[in-house]
Amino acid sequence: MFAHLGLRLRVFLFFCLLAVAGIGLAGAALALGWSRAEEALPTAPFVTAFVVFALLNTAVVLGVWLLFDENISKPINALSAGLRLRAHSGVNAPISAHSARYLGDLAPAAEALSQTASASVTETATRIARETERLKVDSERLTAVLTEAPVATILLNAALEIVLYDTQAADVMASVAVPRLRAPIRDYFDMDDLSDAMEGLSQSADDKPIMLRDASGARSFEARLRALRSDGYMIFIDDPTPRIERVAPRPLVFDFDLMTAAETKAINDRALTDLCFVAFDTETTGLSVEKDAIVQIGAVRVLNGRIVEGEVMESYVNPGRPIPASSTRIHQVTDADVTGAPDIKAAGRAFHHFARDAVLVAHNAPFDIGLLRRHAAEIGVEWDHPVLDTVLLSAVVFGTNEDHSLDALCARLSVEIAPERRHTALGDAMATAEAVTRLLPLLEGKGLRTFGALLGETRRHSRLLEDLNPPAA
Repeated sequence: MFAHLGLRLRVFLFFCLLAVAGIGLAGAALALGWSRAEEALPTAPFVTAFVVFALLNTAVVLGVWLLFDENISKPINALSAGLRLRAHSGVNAPISAHSARYLGDLAPAAEALSQTASASVTETATRIARETERLKVDSERLTAVLTEAPVATILLNAALEIVLYDTQAADVMASVAVPRLRAPIRDYFDMDDLSDAMEGLSQSADDKPIMLRDASGARSFEARLRALRSDGYMIFIDDPTPRIERVAPRPLVFDFDLMTAAETKAINDRALTDLCFVAFDTETTGLSVEKDAIVQIGAVRVLNGRIVEGEVMESYVNPGRPIPASSTRIHQVTDADVTGAPDIKAAGRAFHHFARDAVLVAHNAPFDIGLLRRHAAEIGVEWDHPVLDTVLLSAVVFGTNEDHSLDALCARLSVEIAPERRHTALGDAMATAEAVTRLLPLLEGKGLRTFGALLGETRRHSRLLEDLNPPAA
């Protein structure tokens, strides 16, 4: 019946039961003594004695509960959180012997078991790290080769979602919108051209030449289409011109796990590992959702529990007003930085496309999403994305009474934030994304494997922050 309640609440209810039981027994004893008296006795002394006992009994039980909560319940929760961090996220969270001093041999036993398991995990992790480094080198070589080739390459799965794109393809797609994995190819190219080419394309046939138009209809490319034996397609765009000057080099971006298209389900029934998350942050002219404006947006995409290298968005936003010096001291964004930057309409549309079909994740989401929703009509979009808040995720994993600031959460998860990146939109977005990748296995370890299950749990902590998802979500 009470299994879904937290440990500390269950212990508190247990002590409440003891207090009520003690008061009830005392009342029954006084009533019995009064009724057995040989002659009628006044009730006032008995009532006074009962009230005094009830108050003293409640005070004693409350005091014992406070001691128990501080020295037993809280350390057990902290010990559990530390063990989950080690077991599911690989974070070597320290187990405080001082805070767990009243738990007998439980803390030393947990530490010994954890160290034994960690030794085996470390050995495995070392082997994985060596193989990962080798794969990284191979990926860098492949990236260099594809970068030099005058052909843009895009790999699609059977659902016509993007699984791989190279630097040249990123240049082509960027003229329409920010490139992103698992995006439907129709977001970037006219589907009439592709659909006609795919009809009758045999897996054994040669590449089929096509004239490919981008989704805006502004540019056309000579391209070739190839069907794969693994139920997918490759698109090769020959010598795309004019070339787009890149602000920063893009790596080869791919995730071959996406070759198997995710099963279409309602958002509440989808596994957390199947969802795409966009962790984002904004810097603003102040702290008022109603009055202040955005001056910078940063965002990072997370797929299959991993940050997608190369899929980031960072943009200054011209607020159309001077930035107060007090705000500049925090985020270092000046009026000179936003001069010539896109306004909220252009930047908001770019971010909306970047976050399409994704779950938005922010730290203290009501502020950032409140600003975006305030400008929704101006931008011309609806911010109806599912939303997760890392403040609430932290409460689910570590308990309500912990410090849930971004710095405290990152410290618990061993996520490092470079001082120069703190309070920048992309720096905080990257820290939030790193936190999400380490929180996901912890949440799954608590049995929260679907978005609906997680949403139900975060809503139990809505007294900390407002839940931004619609009631039916």
